[in-house]
Amino acid sequence: MRPVRTACLGTAAALVTLLASAPVATAATNTESPAPQARDRVITLIGRLAQQSFFPVNPGGAPAQGDRTVFRSVLSDLDGNQVGETGGTCTTTRTDNGGAEECTVTYTLPGGQITAQGMVFGNLNPGAPPSFDNAITGGTGDFDRARGSIHADTVAPGTRRFMIDLDR
Repeated sequence: MRPVRTACLGTAAALVTLLASAPVATAATNTESPAPQARDRVITLIGRLAQQSFFPVNPGGAPAQGDRTVFRSVLSDLDGNQVGETGGTCTTTRTDNGGAEECTVTYTLPGGQITAQGMVFGNLNPGAPPSFDNAITGGTGDFDRARGSIHADTVAPGTRRFMIDLDR
């Protein structure tokens, strides 16, 4: 049987807390680019799992390829102000070598939405959910044509810190 911790705190909790619109920290100008407007914007957010459902391929059995998690999370800035929410799905693609999931998440924020996608490895290993890096694949409104990456770390059970690096 798949551990509840993995289902509740694995990739879903990680991806759930990816993005918010309030810029809490900014990155320095990219020194490799000659254009002064070529700057990255870094946003730091805290995500807390709000809802989650697990749909196993083998109910009551071992983790299996195709297991699916659907989740919603609340996003806050570093001062604890709620700035948005996420919704997404993760599908198990591998159960050996610690497991792997492919996840797709949409972040609803003031001014638009951001989408992200990628793999999370080691989700079936015991202990805290693994850190991961995923790709920002697009957005709407203020985040139209968004690109960049997201780094996530577990900071407490059901809680992740996300460093969102938006390429501009």
